[in-house]
Amino acid sequence: MLEAAAAAAAAAEPELDPEDLVHFSVGDLPSRGYGVMGEIRRQGKLCDVTLKVGDHKFSAHRIVLAASIPYFHAMFTNDMMECKQEEIVMQGMDPSALEALINFAYNGHLAIDQQNVQSLLMGASFLQLQNIKDACCTFLRERLHPKNCLGVRQFAETMMCAVLYDAANSFIHQHFVEVSMSEEFLALPFEDVLELVSRDELNVKSEEQVFEAALAWIRYDRDQRESFLPELLSKIRLPLCRPQFLTDRVQQDDLVRCCHKCRDLVDEAKDYHLMPERRPHLPAFKTRPRCCTSIAGLIYAVGGLNSAANFYAGDSLNVVEVFDPIANRWEKCQPMTTARSRVGVAVVNGLLYAIGGYDGQLRLSTVEVYNPETDSWSKVESMNSKRR
Repeated sequence: MLEAAAAAAAAAEPELDPEDLVHFSVGDLPSRGYGVMGEIRRQGKLCDVTLKVGDHKFSAHRIVLAASIPYFHAMFTNDMMECKQEEIVMQGMDPSALEALINFAYNGHLAIDQQNVQSLLMGASFLQLQNIKDACCTFLRERLHPKNCLGVRQFAETMMCAVLYDAANSFIHQHFVEVSMSEEFLALPFEDVLELVSRDELNVKSEEQVFEAALAWIRYDRDQRESFLPELLSKIRLPLCRPQFLTDRVQQDDLVRCCHKCRDLVDEAKDYHLMPERRPHLPAFKTRPRCCTSIAGLIYAVGGLNSAANFYAGDSLNVVEVFDPIANRWEKCQPMTTARSRVGVAVVNGLLYAIGGYDGQLRLSTVEVYNPETDSWSKVESMNSKRR
């Protein structure tokens, strides 16, 4: 009887007109609600859990922690032992970082600075707050410096932050010379220094800078490190050093002179210059120039013929232009002192050489060199023969 009456009443109700249906919403209600809960927490009311780190205690609401922090969501919704405890001990967390992350759960705001970034990253990693972990990594990546990059790399490896680790590695490669002068570098263990000076990617103007970095590391604690010199020197590409440097600097260094193995390595490098026929017998890495893959090079266009000319006639040019692939633009450099087409060019020790060529009337034996740091050309010794 009751079911029949309910069915009859339902049939008697008129259908709702869509125009009579109104959706009402308050868009900022969730954010205002969290703000109110944060104020309630500051007043110490309605809190149902206390997080303890050492002697520090922080009261909070389980529902807010579970809604905002994945670690607590798993703890409070999966019948773990802690879900019913009034006080939960948080092992290994920095108290100020935990307090900041609890506040973040209520207001979505976090202040990151040089003093707290590492403790926040560690806390965020523990609490599974990936967005905060990423923000801390970005903060550190944007502030890499020759004096801190080695420490940041080690920290990134410990925290398994792959993007930050790669960024620090790339920075070390690009700024190796400055990094090698830092206290962090001088304090590195031998294995790390050995691995670093073995890398192809170091950005150095010459191998001589790598040698100086290695010797500075040895001298920083000579008594404890002197025995490492032969192995360290074996990873430096001494054959790529200038003969004058090998003779006047490397061979004369007291650390090298006192070590038979080191003297053998110097002799090997000198033989590279004195007896070219023996070069194929050297280990390949010792004659392979360093190449920092994270730094784009520049492309120089040197001399040539004007657009109205053909291969056999026309005006030779002294114009020099450079293309920057990062900025994606060409710029003019200081022109050569002599117009040259069919000119030979080479880069040696960061200087650009223009060799011989044709000035539109005569073949040339003259050679000039361009210094990109001063944007200037200067003449050097001519060749014995004219070449184009």
